[in-house]
Amino acid sequence: MVAMGAIWWTYGIGLKGRAPSWKEAAPATIIRDGELLQTVGILEQPLKLDASPTQNADLVATALASEGWVKLDESDPQRGQAVAASDEILINQAEEFAAGEFVSVAVFDRGGDRWPKINDSLDFIAFFHEPRYALVEVAPVVPQRVEPGRAPARPKIDETQERRYVHMVRDLGNKRQPAMLITFGSLIVFVILCWLLHRRDLILRENLARARELEKV
Repeated sequence: MVAMGAIWWTYGIGLKGRAPSWKEAAPATIIRDGELLQTVGILEQPLKLDASPTQNADLVATALASEGWVKLDESDPQRGQAVAASDEILINQAEEFAAGEFVSVAVFDRGGDRWPKINDSLDFIAFFHEPRYALVEVAPVVPQRVEPGRAPARPKIDETQERRYVHMVRDLGNKRQPAMLITFGSLIVFVILCWLLHRRDLILRENLARARELEKV
């Protein structure tokens, strides 16, 4: 059991706990005005947005990049995970939009550093993590009529509406915790059983020695 638990713990297989996922961040998850990004602590410097929604979105993206937020590429798998989590929040939890009423324009990422590290390639002892945040930029789309028998038209962003921003924090989960508990629990039981067997051997040895002494008498 100790060997099995150690293998499960090392490779993240077998009995698993919660997988890492994106959760709603505090103090606000859905920001409906870019000027409020500084109020909720996403940006350090205040923004003044008085242009068109598209230009305001460009200003917000520039401000985010200047303060350490990294825009993820569309081919990045982490972008897809963040978009899926934001869709769940917008559609099912907050009911801000219905499916097909918005598109995710960009995903920004910040934080998540691990420590301590020996160097960039030797990080197996980096058990501690800084909080990691994601900010998904969402744009409402223009309602379009769907004709029976035809493929739906490509979504068209509504340039008259301001962008929304979904703020999330990464929950690291406890994927390897059950395997860790099995490993330590089995090891403790194994050590106790070994000690009991050793104690039994000592008692047996004493009893045999005492019996031989009595035979001599």
